[in-house]
Amino acid sequence: MPPHSQSGAVPAVADDEARQSARIVIGLSLGALLSLALVGLASWQAGQRVHAEVLGLFFLLVSINLLVYRLTIRLEWMKTGLLGIAGGLFAYLIASGGESGTGPLWLYVLPPVIFYLTSLRAGTVMLTVMLIFTLVVFRFPQLPFVLTHYGTDFQLRFITTLLFESVCCFFMESSRRKARAEWMRLAEAHEQAAHTDSLTGLPNRRDMQRQLAEEFARYRRSGRHFSVCLIDLDLFKQINDDYGHDAGDTVLLAFAGLMERVCRESDRLCRWGGEEFLVLLPDTSLLQALSLAERLRDTVEHHTFRDHDRTLPVTLSAGVCSISQFDSIDALLRQADKQLYDAKSAGRNRIAPPVRRQGKRSPGA
Repeated sequence: MPPHSQSGAVPAVADDEARQSARIVIGLSLGALLSLALVGLASWQAGQRVHAEVLGLFFLLVSINLLVYRLTIRLEWMKTGLLGIAGGLFAYLIASGGESGTGPLWLYVLPPVIFYLTSLRAGTVMLTVMLIFTLVVFRFPQLPFVLTHYGTDFQLRFITTLLFESVCCFFMESSRRKARAEWMRLAEAHEQAAHTDSLTGLPNRRDMQRQLAEEFARYRRSGRHFSVCLIDLDLFKQINDDYGHDAGDTVLLAFAGLMERVCRESDRLCRWGGEEFLVLLPDTSLLQALSLAERLRDTVEHHTFRDHDRTLPVTLSAGVCSISQFDSIDALLRQADKQLYDAKSAGRNRIAPPVRRQGKRSPGA
């Protein structure tokens, strides 16, 4: 079955989101650098040299993480690096107490950052590990890596508030992601509707015009010819008048299915408008296009179109052209339309130019 065209608008939205995410992560990194620099300088001036040097080490790690991103443009690497640095800083501030025992207070910024940078499941695991580590530090202050002691009231309030914030951030981020997924679904549905005929499911005229422009540009670059086949269902208005518009819709759906079965996988189909359809045939000469059009005409002529218990009379006429004869898409389509008019004027149920011009008997004769 020939593939329907896929619009690039939704992927473009995803690319915009990726760029925005990169800007946010870079902004977080720069904010972390500024905070580390200010607090580190303040600690140095206060005589807490070891604390200042450790903060300087984290400053260096964040800088390296930014540099790696600048060299590789790998956003996931930068996110992973920033999460690892945040986890190390968390462990250090909890174990050391930071400056005057206030280090843990900086950690309230972590839950929203962690859930933004990673998945909800991974963020929950990371925060759970951090809370367990905090409980170990609070419960066993005699451990060799624990450099401070926290009062019972501070321990209780810190664990409770950090846990509460983490739960709130989890549900807020979960809601944001669900809303984003629904927005993306609606955007994709809207984009699909803008480029797809709602009745037949084929690409519409707008999308085919884009495909024609792309194929013409490829022809100009590589010289690879293509052809078009403009098709009109004969006396379709009479079908609507005699049998009703529902019967006409049935015919259009059935014909779209026949087109997809007869045409090649590389051919691109569209509903050009009303009862008109257009087939774009890449890498196809005029003779090959005429052969395919004749095969489709013959298939339609011998196919039984039914609506309920009624048999509907359906044939087609088509105009076929190759880009090798023209210097623009507009000229190509004008000639295809003229060929279609000639086919109808010659009695309908035929292809123009007649296949006999290629040494074969004219269809419908």
